[in-house]
Amino acid sequence: MAQKEKIFLYTDGASSGNPGPGGWGVVLKCGSLCKEMSGGFSLTTNNRMELLAVIMGLEAIKWENAEVEVYSDSSYVVKAVTEGWLDKWLSTGFKKKKNSDLWLRFVQVYRMHRVSFHWIKGHAGHPENERCDALATGAAALPGLPRDEGYVQEEENNLFQ
Repeated sequence: MAQKEKIFLYTDGASSGNPGPGGWGVVLKCGSLCKEMSGGFSLTTNNRMELLAVIMGLEAIKWENAEVEVYSDSSYVVKAVTEGWLDKWLSTGFKKKKNSDLWLRFVQVYRMHRVSFHWIKGHAGHPENERCDALATGAAALPGLPRDEGYVQEEENNLFQ
């Protein structure tokens, strides 16, 4: 079987207020193909949207064991993987860790591929990062967005602990 081409995944998340309305944006490139995706919530956080962008991009890949290079301006997401934070959180069962619902979802799809992470400076003229930012902020501004139920549930749990 022929080797599949490398996939380049560019991501960004945005939140107007933190928490507030938020959105995520993705640009996926593979060879000559390019796919853009976005979505948003009426109440969420920037870190959740940064992480969800990576998840949505990885979930869009239609085969397993893809070689994927992720480019993100989120130190939170990139360092969680590259500096071993995620491994520590997994070993402790995400005790009192924010966004554990998304991190567990991330782990499932991350393990299906060969993924490397690259941090890029946001708002520095990188074309794909700028496009992801436009997708994320545009999605966050749409009317009638649903609530981020994972965020709401986490906040409710924190109130009653």
